[in-house]
Amino acid sequence: MNIIGRTIANRYEIISKTGVGGMATVYIAKDTVLNRNVAVKVLKDEFTTDDEFIKRFNSEAQAAASLTHPNIVSIYDVGNEDGIYYIVMELIRGKTLKQIITEEGALPWKWSVNIAMQIASALETAHRNNIVHRDIKPHNIIITEDGVAKVTDFGIAKAVSNSTITAFGTTIGSVHYFSPEQAKGGYTDAKSDIYSLGVVMYEMLTGRVPFDSDTSVSVALKHMQEPPVPPMEVNNNIPKAVNDIILKAMQKEPMARYQTATEMLRDLARALKEPEGDFVEEDDFNDGLTRRMGVVTDDMVRNAEKNANKKKKKGLAKFFAEHPKAKVPVILLICIILFFGSIAATSAALNASSPKSVQIPNLIGKTEEEAKAELEKLKLEYVKQSEDYNTEYEAGQIYEQSPKYMANYTVKEKSTITVKVSKGTEKVKVPKVAGMTYDEAVAELEANKLKTEKIEETSKEIKEGIVISQEVDANTEANAGDTIKIHVSIGTGIAQVVMPNVVGKTEKDATATLEGKNLKVNVEYNLDATSDDGIVKEQSVKSGENIDEGTEITVKVNKVKQTKEAKVIINVKSLTKYNPTNSATNTVGNAETGTTADDSKVTIILNGETRTGVDRSDTDYAIRLTGNDGEKITVSITIKSENGQKTYYSSSNYYITFGTDTEITIK
Repeated sequence: MNIIGRTIANRYEIISKTGVGGMATVYIAKDTVLNRNVAVKVLKDEFTTDDEFIKRFNSEAQAAASLTHPNIVSIYDVGNEDGIYYIVMELIRGKTLKQIITEEGALPWKWSVNIAMQIASALETAHRNNIVHRDIKPHNIIITEDGVAKVTDFGIAKAVSNSTITAFGTTIGSVHYFSPEQAKGGYTDAKSDIYSLGVVMYEMLTGRVPFDSDTSVSVALKHMQEPPVPPMEVNNNIPKAVNDIILKAMQKEPMARYQTATEMLRDLARALKEPEGDFVEEDDFNDGLTRRMGVVTDDMVRNAEKNANKKKKKGLAKFFAEHPKAKVPVILLICIILFFGSIAATSAALNASSPKSVQIPNLIGKTEEEAKAELEKLKLEYVKQSEDYNTEYEAGQIYEQSPKYMANYTVKEKSTITVKVSKGTEKVKVPKVAGMTYDEAVAELEANKLKTEKIEETSKEIKEGIVISQEVDANTEANAGDTIKIHVSIGTGIAQVVMPNVVGKTEKDATATLEGKNLKVNVEYNLDATSDDGIVKEQSVKSGENIDEGTEITVKVNKVKQTKEAKVIINVKSLTKYNPTNSATNTVGNAETGTTADDSKVTIILNGETRTGVDRSDTDYAIRLTGNDGEKITVSITIKSENGQKTYYSSSNYYITFGTDTEITIK
């Protein structure tokens, strides 16, 4: 039957399917009245015509609805609509314990013991209310995102007064986890749940069930006949005390196990403090005290008939004589009536002497002495689970309790309240992180139970991502959980590049390489005939260094000396006037008034070198100079009469470069 999208009881809108069990399918639904999501468990179609299954399904609701405990899934509603038998429950977000074991294998022993304590606490409350779960297994335990264990699926749980025998020889439970007495189809009580919890602990700590085989019958026989391999032989990380607790819980004879969940809870709490302790007691018992009701046999029928004849109950004898085929059913019925009668009497006695319910107190923030005194007044038992550092509570104060305090939440007298006690704030030393990368610093501080606050700063000296300084000095004492401020370099804010190596490259290649890095290039020449021409001999910044983009890099390039000519062409034909001063122009200055150059020959002095006998009528008188290729010089020119008595022209502001054809024309 597909009910997704349907609204049940005009209230629960079915959204999606979330799981399937042996008897029922579980859906996520919205409670339209309270506007919250809930889980709705619906009995499978094939069981809706089976009176026995419907009876068990209803018993689940009746039993579980009476339980209020932080480790038990809460029941909100139960009903039947158009043949749909449903239970509305608390919606739990998390994973089943089975999923966690499948994903991770063997689990840490402390975590496993903590989960086992929560399950035992849930069973303690159920058993005090005369309810036996009878199907404790990892599949029925949900671990919330906060690490809280929630026992669910009371699908075969019944009040003790109605579940001390199996119906018509039917064995209820999951074969890998049920007790030997369940396998035999015999009497089951709270000690059956304790056995199953022992199996669950075994699987948590080893990653496997204690008994496995190809068939369910074989597994059942192993539960009845074979001792389990000690869990510490499978996983040597399991402490002795925890190993002993598991083995005691899994004893074949119920009287040899823990008799109550409270007893097991005490040993689990002690194991956290004394993991290698030898405190788990092996209980002596008399086999004759064990009571089991097995399947009715022919011998039982014959004995019942014999006893009936001895008492000469004529009415019944007459009935059997007239209806011989009714003997077995009637005698069986009598046995069942007598059995239930004795159970009813026992239950009445238990109820008459059952402990009172008391409001669970809030112990958070109180000292151990205060908590013990308050629990003693309420006839509740105090168990310290652990003592750990805690930043919120002072040393000696309780910072956690189980069960947790809730308004109007009651437990029975003699129930166990487990607590965790604060050791105060843990002191740690601050490590030195200056000079580390930011990630390294965070890891180091976290390893020392400290937090980090990052403050970014620009720096020319410290590379980006490196811790410049820390505000709390190394080796200073601090509280665990304190925040240490560290200053981290973000560089200069200018992009940086790695200086390349250009030594040995040509001037052209070196320039291209540096400019490709967004660097400026300044070339200086070094004239050396012994080295290759045009090759970079030096660079101003070493290769491999980090430098800012735009930095000017000077490279020294070798130049080989080569002799080159410079041609100077002089026109002297127009030099007719005498210039008594040095002219700084290309024109001939005025001579003394009336003075005329009449010499037919003149002398040209070029940078101290004299050229005589130059005819004044020459239009283009060429003088060639030699020098080093690329060399730049200043040329001075003086023109005089042949006898040196007259100066026609004088200048020193001409510049020539060897290797080029420089022409200087004087007019």
